[in-house]
Amino acid sequence: MNILSIQSHVSYGHVGNSAAVFALQRLGCEVWPVHTVTFSNHPGHGGFGGRVVDAGEVASVIDGIARLGALAQCDAVLSGYLGSPETGPVVLDAVLRARKANKAMVYCCDPVLGDADSGLYVRDGLPQFMRERALQAADILTPNHFELEYLSEAKVSTRNELVSALRKLHGIGPKTILVTSVITSETPSEAVDIVASDGRFVHLVRTPRLGRTFNGAGDLLAALFLLHRLRGRSAAEALEVSVASVFGVLRRTLEKGARELVLVEAQHELVAPSGSFPVEIIASIA
Repeated sequence: MNILSIQSHVSYGHVGNSAAVFALQRLGCEVWPVHTVTFSNHPGHGGFGGRVVDAGEVASVIDGIARLGALAQCDAVLSGYLGSPETGPVVLDAVLRARKANKAMVYCCDPVLGDADSGLYVRDGLPQFMRERALQAADILTPNHFELEYLSEAKVSTRNELVSALRKLHGIGPKTILVTSVITSETPSEAVDIVASDGRFVHLVRTPRLGRTFNGAGDLLAALFLLHRLRGRSAAEALEVSVASVFGVLRRTLEKGARELVLVEAQHELVAPSGSFPVEIIASIA
């Protein structure tokens, strides 16, 4: 498998490409990383060095890959944090070119826009780009709960509202939707839900809350879910194994008292997760 991964890069820690590339490679996938920002670390530390990469430079890197004729072997494009709204059209152009070279190519869009605690935290223009353009182009969409509400333009506080929002987004474009950090009235206070819909059924995995947030967990989950889908697993199967792997990494990170994911130390969780959680069908989309 070959994945063109267009997202952020940090030198210290594991978010964006700094999480996805290692995880995908550890599972035997070739990754062609294109960085949309080059930061010293996640801004959540309170400060960082580096810069947002100019959209023209992002396009130039992708053009170089295309000139090699490599897009014909591209099985998927994965996009995450884009840095600037000008990079959005560059990503969609790459998707179109890859689809032209390989009709079976899959586009997985992780619409990194914000979260429930901070609201939108990206530059103006990116939320609109995700809602008005990227959503229609995506085969797989991987928002968190907050981003699901933004993209569907609907409040999601109950399971019925969750299903309604998923149904709306399926009608716009994505065939498969993975939603992280789901909290509805049906979610126990000590738990968090992760949901995957394949356009027919909505599948749910419930894990314990670990008491803190982890930078890069969503980036890691999106990459793993995409790879397992590419390898022929159903949405339910990909959900189960991806969540098991990420939870294993998070649990080990918590045990170490680490600020950043201990992804390298816990890499065995990517290959053979030490635990798993049951998957249940909670609704029909059709």
